[in-house]
Amino acid sequence: MDSMEVAAADDLPTLVIPLLKGVLYQENDAALWNVLLKLQARLRDYVAVLGLVLVLDEAEGYAFLRSPTDSEEESTTPLPRLIARRPLSFPVSLMLALLRKKLAEFDAGGGETRLILSRDEIAELIRVFLPSGSNETRLIDQVDTQINRIIELGFIRRLRGQEQIYEVRRILKAFVDAQWLSDLASRLAEYRAQLTGTTEDE
Repeated sequence: MDSMEVAAADDLPTLVIPLLKGVLYQENDAALWNVLLKLQARLRDYVAVLGLVLVLDEAEGYAFLRSPTDSEEESTTPLPRLIARRPLSFPVSLMLALLRKKLAEFDAGGGETRLILSRDEIAELIRVFLPSGSNETRLIDQVDTQINRIIELGFIRRLRGQEQIYEVRRILKAFVDAQWLSDLASRLAEYRAQLTGTTEDE
């Protein structure tokens, strides 16, 4: 093994450790991002031993690790899940769906690359969708709670020095993909029916 191969092997833990903690963004660490691009083939093999898959989007500038899907595990013996799936509440799922739809509309319009929304704009996305009634008021009052949860998940971030202004992070596209988005109309209809049923129950 020559000196370059030794250096490459030494760099792998510096990549894996932050990826196990969360998402790696190009904008946050350009130097580490360049190492990732150079060693991505080795990294894929390295994390595969742990039963993980590297998701890398060079165009959007992010990378993260995930467990294999059921179809990816068909030809192998399933391993214990290292990265746990986190169930989302209904309001968080609804907000993510609407933010993903907004991001698609924003991208279709061209121009700016960063989707920036205020707290009121996010609340309006939900207010327009929800049926009228007390349930609407209750859920709108919980917008801040849902926003904070989505910040924790890494799908939006609060702009520095602006408490109620947020950037929708493009990693949302990796979790809510084009196929899911194409089915969004029927999903939103299901959400509306669920909300209406909740309102009637109350």
